[in-house]
Amino acid sequence: MTECGYRLIVSDFDGTLRRSEGGISDANVQAVKKYVAAGGIFAFCTGRMLSSILPYARELGLEGLIVAYQGAVIAEIGSGKILRDVRLGWRDAAEICDYLQELKRHIHVYDGDLVYMNRDDEMRAYYERVCGVTGILTGEDIASFVWERKICPQKVLSMNMGAENEEIFQKLHARYKEKYNVTSSSDVLVELTVRGCDKGGALEFLAEYYHIPLEETVAIGDNYNDIPMIRKAGLGVAVENAVAAAKDAADFITKSCDDDGVAYVINKFGLGESI
Repeated sequence: MTECGYRLIVSDFDGTLRRSEGGISDANVQAVKKYVAAGGIFAFCTGRMLSSILPYARELGLEGLIVAYQGAVIAEIGSGKILRDVRLGWRDAAEICDYLQELKRHIHVYDGDLVYMNRDDEMRAYYERVCGVTGILTGEDIASFVWERKICPQKVLSMNMGAENEEIFQKLHARYKEKYNVTSSSDVLVELTVRGCDKGGALEFLAEYYHIPLEETVAIGDNYNDIPMIRKAGLGVAVENAVAAAKDAADFITKSCDDDGVAYVINKFGLGESI
């Protein structure tokens, strides 16, 4: 650790840095900028697609690396150059989609900056509004679309309403846990990436890239997909609004995403300020 505290702080975006109603608070913006000016490294680690998270990183004036798709993609913020790009095979992706179709799911398939969707419904509208992207409609049989075009995606996702999300997670985890990383980033999303492409592995990548020991890193998150990096970091942090499992994995519970929880962590552990 430096005299200012932990040298690398990695934060989830939705439900962690981003407020419930959207956007990043002034307190969080100022804390990030102050930490970076003091020599710290701040990075996003999200399940979002790269094109959906890059604008926020650039708006904050961040440099260095950014993590998308749970760790399947790691890129340079300034140039957009991809340093890591791990994809599902097209046969595997088509099989996953075929199974999700059997379950009558709303399905997304992510190929770089493109996201394919099988339905034009309220879930599509909600996702596009929150993430600021526009999906490409394939029709209900997205499995055949993936198969015929041999699409090798970074991620396949199922959107689910209410109690369905836990049910779908359990089914996908039971079927695919040995081969893929199956996780959930919100109460309406279940996501699959290549096994090993999780936020814990992404944190290790960032720490090695910046030559910073893991003991000198902080990871902040709110959901199941954040647990691997919360456990891996020198200091694992969950926001107050986090799911119980993330809180159980954390070393410290900060304020909620609506009460500037990330700023609190930066000031206390990154800058060593008395709070």
